[in-house]
Amino acid sequence: MFYFLMLAMYSGQIGLFSSRDLLLFFIMWELELIPVYLLLSMWGGKKRLYSATKFILYTAGGSIFLLIGVLSMGLYGSNEPILDFDRLANQSYPVTFEIILYLGFLIAYAVKSPIIPLHTWLPDTHGEAHYSTCMLLAGILLKMGAYGLIRINMELLPHAHSIFSPWLVIVGAIQIIYAASTSLGQRNQKKRIAYSSVSHMGFTIIGISSITDMGLNGAVLQILSHGFIGAALFFLVGMSCDRIRLVYLDEMGGVSIPMPKIFTMFSSFSMASLALPGMSGFVAELVVFFGLITSPKYLLMPKILIILVMAIGMILTPIYLLSMLRQMFYGYNFFNVPNSNLVDSGPRELFVSICIFLPVIGIGIYPDFVLSLSVDKIEAILSNYFHR
Repeated sequence: MFYFLMLAMYSGQIGLFSSRDLLLFFIMWELELIPVYLLLSMWGGKKRLYSATKFILYTAGGSIFLLIGVLSMGLYGSNEPILDFDRLANQSYPVTFEIILYLGFLIAYAVKSPIIPLHTWLPDTHGEAHYSTCMLLAGILLKMGAYGLIRINMELLPHAHSIFSPWLVIVGAIQIIYAASTSLGQRNQKKRIAYSSVSHMGFTIIGISSITDMGLNGAVLQILSHGFIGAALFFLVGMSCDRIRLVYLDEMGGVSIPMPKIFTMFSSFSMASLALPGMSGFVAELVVFFGLITSPKYLLMPKILIILVMAIGMILTPIYLLSMLRQMFYGYNFFNVPNSNLVDSGPRELFVSICIFLPVIGIGIYPDFVLSLSVDKIEAILSNYFHR
């Protein structure tokens, strides 16, 4: 049952990213809700029913706005519904109607991405979910909202996106600082990583709202980069918790001695998450920086202020990640304690970690491999945006 639900959730997510029809996009958006709810309510912590209920209320509430937007856009100005993305790209709407559509879609994506203040379901969900569920949530589900923001709001509703993009830049900057600061205060290891995911998605929002090819490329890189790094961190948290049976950081300590391989992998992915040069996180955030700097839409002083806020967020990131490593792996709580459960990573777990780590290094060293796949579509979106 568990593997069937995981496969159903994965199928819905893949179907959404490959859909070229607005109705199919909505159906795939909804398809993954039921498997996630069942995975949360059947496998998880003591408060799994509370977190599952909160998840379904938030996401189903956002889906109502998505459905209204899909039907309004498809039925506008025609006797038969127009739902194909290619045909909708040539459709024009009154500015007021476009703004209403944009707001409806944005609420749905703000829940899924998540964007503050509609993010509160995510830490509770990650804190109670099984770590394999957390991997798919962090790796794929959170990226659905960012993909929708690019694929529908930016491409199909350019005038409204031009109006809302300054506000989204401000929200993204606030999100980076707020989530990074909140992450530092979390005792639960999974909640700390969950808040780091919220913080990193702020860079994606700023990249999308910069309305430049460099900023949008940076957002795409950040989506992929965080997909690998976030999933890997939850995988390593699951490995650790299976052995030490603890999730609260202040109860841990000295784990690096009995589990050096897990310590090495955890440190490596933490360095990737805090944007160490040579890894994908650094390239993604750097490209987003340059995208905002080169954006002709914003004046110099607002850009300097936003970049300053982003830089503060980049300073806070190593603080909460290195603090997590210190609390978990250093100290004396588990130092030389005879415990048969404290076994190091096996070959299978090491193989999975290395397979995730290779693209993180690959994108960090040669980002053009990813950018070459997306550059044509990004240029088409931006040319459509500017010349429509």
